[in-house]
Amino acid sequence: MTGLDSTQLRTFAAVVAEGSFEAAARLLHVTPSAVSQRIKALEETVGQVLVRRQRPCDATEAGRPLLRLAGQLVLLEREALTEARGALGGDPGRTRIAVVVNADSLATWFPAVLSRLPAEPALSFDLRQDDQDHSAELLRAGSVMAAVTAQRDAVQGCRVRPLGAMRYRALAAPPLADRWFAGGLTRSALAAAPVVLFDRKDRLQHRFLRTVTGRVLDPPTHYVPSVPAFSEAIRLGLGWGLVPEQIADADLAAGRCLDIAPNRVVDVPLYWQHWHLDSQVLTTLTTAVTTIAAARL
Repeated sequence: MTGLDSTQLRTFAAVVAEGSFEAAARLLHVTPSAVSQRIKALEETVGQVLVRRQRPCDATEAGRPLLRLAGQLVLLEREALTEARGALGGDPGRTRIAVVVNADSLATWFPAVLSRLPAEPALSFDLRQDDQDHSAELLRAGSVMAAVTAQRDAVQGCRVRPLGAMRYRALAAPPLADRWFAGGLTRSALAAAPVVLFDRKDRLQHRFLRTVTGRVLDPPTHYVPSVPAFSEAIRLGLGWGLVPEQIADADLAAGRCLDIAPNRVVDVPLYWQHWHLDSQVLTTLTTAVTTIAAARL
């Protein structure tokens, strides 16, 4: 088989990252026709369809390993270029870093990671948000280079480091707690009381219900896919929900919410997974992530 062309690989990565041939063409400063020709040539070399032509474009199963390879190639080329231009006093440009983080980490401890990174090399972040039980899928697909995830087993081609645990408390507004839980967390009360979930991937509350009652319950559910709005919905009495302790403490101290299960907490272990690559950028990023996580989790 003919060797892989680095320009075609970079174009493939741009199509998936930008979501369309046209957007990739703008990024690469070429015509959409040139992008199409490069992708077609790469697919002919591999003998497989690599891009799903949809909105947005996505890598096929066959394309995933090449997407990861393309991302690694771009990163290593950028680092080499940065070092070479830096030695001559030139502007090395910015390195783009794609990372997937669960919503609660993004709303609490992870932003401090960005402020801890050195000014050089200059980085541009492409932060993606997904549930901690699903964030490793983007890493597996090759579309991000690192992930905060609940998956402890390393994705193929990646390294994994434990970060600690995100602690959650079950909160409800006082009126809702008085209405539904005056007699405690009974099975009947938990089955009937409305609950707030982040989205349809969020199974944390259901795991809590199963732990408390030993049963699979299906209470009335509200979906609120925003961390600030999620917490506000609980404060306003829309339903009860599990809130990160870093956010819950302020509401408990102010009396805006009650802990309906003071003797129970839910700890979700988190892990940092990243490409198994000898990269200064990944090493620097990993050091910042593990340092902040050790202080905050």
